[in-house]
Amino acid sequence: MLALVLAACYAQAENQRTLYDSTYVFMESSGLSHVYGHKLIEMKTAHGCMENSVIKLDYDPLSAFVEFQLVVVLRANGRQDTLVGGKNNVKVYDYTAPARLIYWGAKQKMVEVGHLEVGDRLEYRTYRKGFTYALLTGDDDKYIPPMRGHFYDIVPFWSSEPIDLKVYRVNALTSKNMRYQVYNGKVRTETQKEGKRTIYTFSKRDIRPVKGEQGMLAHNDVECKLLLSTSPDWQAKSVWFYNVNEDYGSFNPTRELLRKVDILLVDAKNELDSISILTHWVSDNMRYAGISMGPGEGYTLHNAEMNFTDRCGVCKDKAGLLVAMLRAAGFKAYAAMTMAGERIDRIPADQFNHSVCVVQRRNGNYELLDPTWVPNVRELWSSAEQQQGYLMGLPNGADLMETPISAPENHYLNITAKTAIDKNGTLTGTVTVTAEGQSDAAVRRVFTRQADWHDALEAEILKVCPQAKVTAINHTRPEDYLRQPVKIVYTIEVPDYAVISKNEAVFIPISLRNIFSRAMSHLRFNTSQNEKKYPFADACSRLVTMSETLTLPYEYKDCRYTVPTPVNDQTGSYSLAYNIHGDTFEIVETLSLNKRKYEASEWPTFRQIVQNQNQAAATPIVLVK
Repeated sequence: MLALVLAACYAQAENQRTLYDSTYVFMESSGLSHVYGHKLIEMKTAHGCMENSVIKLDYDPLSAFVEFQLVVVLRANGRQDTLVGGKNNVKVYDYTAPARLIYWGAKQKMVEVGHLEVGDRLEYRTYRKGFTYALLTGDDDKYIPPMRGHFYDIVPFWSSEPIDLKVYRVNALTSKNMRYQVYNGKVRTETQKEGKRTIYTFSKRDIRPVKGEQGMLAHNDVECKLLLSTSPDWQAKSVWFYNVNEDYGSFNPTRELLRKVDILLVDAKNELDSISILTHWVSDNMRYAGISMGPGEGYTLHNAEMNFTDRCGVCKDKAGLLVAMLRAAGFKAYAAMTMAGERIDRIPADQFNHSVCVVQRRNGNYELLDPTWVPNVRELWSSAEQQQGYLMGLPNGADLMETPISAPENHYLNITAKTAIDKNGTLTGTVTVTAEGQSDAAVRRVFTRQADWHDALEAEILKVCPQAKVTAINHTRPEDYLRQPVKIVYTIEVPDYAVISKNEAVFIPISLRNIFSRAMSHLRFNTSQNEKKYPFADACSRLVTMSETLTLPYEYKDCRYTVPTPVNDQTGSYSLAYNIHGDTFEIVETLSLNKRKYEASEWPTFRQIVQNQNQAAATPIVLVK
């Protein structure tokens, strides 16, 4: 699911300017937090005026309470209009928030500010208590965070619009041992003790938006942020996550579930076979759609009976059902948390947006399983999630870990052509596409996202060679994805493909034309940028091999062709080689990209590999008699 992430570039125009952005948090001993916000924004363009004509507060009514305490428009002409907090308040609307795939009852409180002019200033104060996600708790406790008695927050000190001054202040009991750390920048920090409480103040002036780069990692990974937590360490978070689900009974099996597991595993050959069968059954048979089940959304995983009956849920429901089925089969399995798209740092704040599963193998090692990201994928854990932090919920706790890099050869894409060119320049022959891992998944989507398989497959050839005639297509059965990697064989005829003269043959090997570029996300990068300031990410590591054996109408002795610059370092590699044997021409292009996340310093190598491949796809080969 996690394909190539493209960072949105901020507009160069300054649409609005935040003169002051303040947050004050008062934490009770239970962990319940009262959050007071205060903003003052100046309109700089018509677009900024439009963007602020309605202001919104997002919240989950099951776990949070929010309100506008003051909304004032300070007109450029000196007039002051008090919309909320005065004698004649405008209506504060409370609507269901827009949603897609996950319908958990999130809401928005909105104030219609109305028409604004450039130079107007908008000031508003807000109040919030509670937290982001709900748990299965009673009404009296619904505003207390999941780890009772603890506080954690992630505070971005970056913005898409200029901020003159941002202040974040927390008032907490000194005994709570607040831990904090600033990443990717500097923030002024002050602490002040008042009796049994300590006030922590963090401030930063002159915050300016950065210009995003293609493929850039999440802004929280590269720009200034503050993490705070009273939780002692990740070990404590791991134990809590284990206990909160065990206490609720999230993984207790039903008779129907036990019977289904027995049926599924009747032909299982070994330990890994059993794990694979159960993982892919949950992946393929449970629809991804989150529907509110009342006060049960968030960290607590819904019980196995609900998940097995409904066959519908989000990542935590898929993970929870897989844990229950693995345990029913005799495995030691547990739920785990991870963060798709962002880094998890050492301060144990709430840095999770995705739930997965771990199973303990007989050798004692834990293996990650993700039934959410592997529908129609041959992997058990999606390698689009490599180099990603995760935390297992274990009885004795676990530390934060990172998913390993998956070797490029686990995600190979091979394009092999056996062709011939006649005296008229017509190309005939076969093109065979095979792939594995995430490359297999990318190729296989030509089946899963199209109604007419033949037309969709033919389009992959026509994208690079519009005049081609595809006379036959043979392929593996899409539904048999667990039995073997994908394989597609094209039989083609392409009139006027090459220029054949008395002394020369001019052509581009069709295997090098980047057929099935859908499986080569690195080709989407714009290589005009010489260097990058920030780390970036591709979809996955991969190994690409494109080769061709071509028979010609005459014998040739020389080749006029400049081979792209070879590359070989820890980032990746590239090579191209060819041979002429009389009337036979052979060429092999191989490239490897060794991981998913790259440092900015690795861009020159990555860029050179992409440029080389594009050069080979567009440069004619000239053979001379």
